[in-house]
Amino acid sequence: MSRLRKGVSTGLAAGTFLTLAACSGGGSSSVPGVGGVPGVSEGPGAHDVGLILPLTGRNAAYGLRMRDAAKLALSAKGSPALDVHDTNAPGGAEQAARDALSRGDAILLGPLTATETSAAAPLAVNAGKPELAFTSDSTQARPGVWVMGLTPEQQVRRMVDAARATGRRTFAAFLPDNAFGHAMGDGLARACRDAGLKDPQIVFHTMDAQNIDDGLKTLSAIETRQPAAPAPTPTDVPAGPSAIDPTGETAANPAGTAETGVTPPATPAATPAPAPQAVPVPPPPFDALVLADTGLELGRVITALQTDHIDSSQVQIMGPALWKAFDGKLGALHGAWYAASDAHDRMGYVAQYRALYKQAPSPVTDFAYDAAALAGSLIRQGGVTMQALTRPDGYMGVDGLFRLRPDGHVTRALAIYQIQRGGGARIVVPASRDVAIRPS
Repeated sequence: MSRLRKGVSTGLAAGTFLTLAACSGGGSSSVPGVGGVPGVSEGPGAHDVGLILPLTGRNAAYGLRMRDAAKLALSAKGSPALDVHDTNAPGGAEQAARDALSRGDAILLGPLTATETSAAAPLAVNAGKPELAFTSDSTQARPGVWVMGLTPEQQVRRMVDAARATGRRTFAAFLPDNAFGHAMGDGLARACRDAGLKDPQIVFHTMDAQNIDDGLKTLSAIETRQPAAPAPTPTDVPAGPSAIDPTGETAANPAGTAETGVTPPATPAATPAPAPQAVPVPPPPFDALVLADTGLELGRVITALQTDHIDSSQVQIMGPALWKAFDGKLGALHGAWYAASDAHDRMGYVAQYRALYKQAPSPVTDFAYDAAALAGSLIRQGGVTMQALTRPDGYMGVDGLFRLRPDGHVTRALAIYQIQRGGGARIVVPASRDVAIRPS
C-alpha cells in the first residue's frame, strides 16, 4: 500500500500536506486502448494531467472547488502541470476530453457526472489514456476508466460484510423507486451473491405514504406476525346459577323481587381481571434491512417501521452514507448503520485547503485531490501504467485506503457508523486497512 507523505507546504499554515508516496512495482504495461483519437499527438505536454470539470454553469461551484483541490495536490515542486478544461464550454465533456488528449495529457481526471463520463470515456479508451472519473455511477466503470466517486455498491458491500460478522444472514431492502434506490438494490444483490448468501428480498416504493405503508407491510409480513387480539371478557353478562344464587334469579333481578321483598344476599366484590400482557411480535423474515431514503420519505419509512415492529433489537437496519449529513436528526433509527469514510482521515487535508482557499472543502473535492495526487506521483515515478494504477496494496488517500481494480471499479475502506439514541453517530467498526479486492 502506498501511503501519503506528511509535510508542510510553503506558505500554508502548519498541518498535513498530502501527497501520494512513491509506488513500488510499477510496470510498463499500458492502459487498454486501440489506436488514437484524430488530432491527438504526443507533444511537449505529454506528461500533463488533464482535468475536465464544469467551471461554468449550474455545477460550477463543485467544479471550481475540485479544480482547487487538484491544484493543491500538484502544488509540490516537480509536479506535472495541470491542464484544465471546462465541460460546460461548447462541445461539452466530449470536446473537453478531446482538447485535453490533443495536448498530449498523460491521464484524464474527470468529468463530474455519469452523462459526461459516458461522452468522454470512449475518447480516453481509444487514445489509450487512463481516466479517473468523479461520478458515483458504477455502470460507467470499465477497463481504463475508473469510477472514483463513493458508489452505492461500495457502501452496501461494506455493510453486508460487517453485518455478516455479527451473524446476520438474511438480507432485505426497502428502497425508493429511483436510480439511487435501484443502485443500492443491485449492490445488495451482488454483495449477497458474492458472499454465498441467498438472494435478498427487495421491495421498491414510490413517494406516496400509502404505498410506503403497504410495501413495508408486504416485506415485513406483519399480518402473519401480529398476534390475534384476545377475545374481550364479558363483564355485564349474567353469570347464571351458582352456589350463591342457585336459581340464577338474583342475576336476573339484582334488586330483589317485588313479590317476595327479599333482598338478595351480598355478593363478594369481583376481583379485577389482570391487565392483558403485551405479546411480543415475532421478528420479520429477515435480520438485516437496507434503506436508502432521505428527507420526508425517510420520515414516512421510519413511521412504517415502527408500525410494523421493525427495530434494531431484532433487525440490523442499514442506510446510505448520505445519512451522515443529518444523522443528528435520526435518533428514531438508533442502532442503525451507515458506511462512510472516517472523517479523522481527512483532517489534515481540510486544514490545508481551508488555509489556502479560506473555505472548507466539500466532500466531492476529496476525489479530485486523490486523483490528482495519484496521477502526479505516477508521472514522477516513471509513467502512468495499468500495473501501477492497479497495484494490489492500493493507495492511502484523503479518505483512507482505496484500490483501483482492473475492471474500473474502486474498492474503498469505509468505517461503519452507528446512529445513537439521541441522534448523531459514532464509529463502531473502523475502516479496514486491508480491504480484499473482489471480482465484480
